[in-house]
Amino acid sequence: MSEATSAELTALQAALAAEHAAVYGYGVVGGRLSADRRTEALAAYTAHRARRDALAREVRGLGAEPVAASAGYALPFAVPDAAAAVRLAAELEERVAGVYSDLVRASAHTRRKDAAAALREAAVRAVRWRGGSVPFPGLAERTGEDPASAGAAAGAEVSGTPTA
Repeated sequence: MSEATSAELTALQAALAAEHAAVYGYGVVGGRLSADRRTEALAAYTAHRARRDALAREVRGLGAEPVAASAGYALPFAVPDAAAAVRLAAELEERVAGVYSDLVRASAHTRRKDAAAALREAAVRAVRWRGGSVPFPGLAERTGEDPASAGAAAGAEVSGTPTA
């Protein structure tokens, strides 16, 4: 496997792990929202499931075994009510956008186009949940966020650290 293919596979696996976590997170989000926002959460949940399934197929297409979902994930903060659920949804989308920006950098052609579309969709959902935008969604180094913590966050609390 070439170095470029290896980097692309690593980025695909990270995106898949983030999608697993987003699907889990939206289960929490949907359980805390009122009916008026639950439809929005269900649409996001469905979109993340579809992306997750497509990424698993792509990983298999490269001859690798897709990273499995964990049984549970540690959330970045407590989600006792609808306001916290909305914050979690925005956080999930921002973290997914960050992982897709890595996939955009690591891939080419159709996969890059698909990753850019996923990044855009996550950024738009984050804006809807947050009620405002951030400059350069998915690019922590451009938003003033610490890039090391952004990457770690995408791969940790919401994207892969199982709960006990």
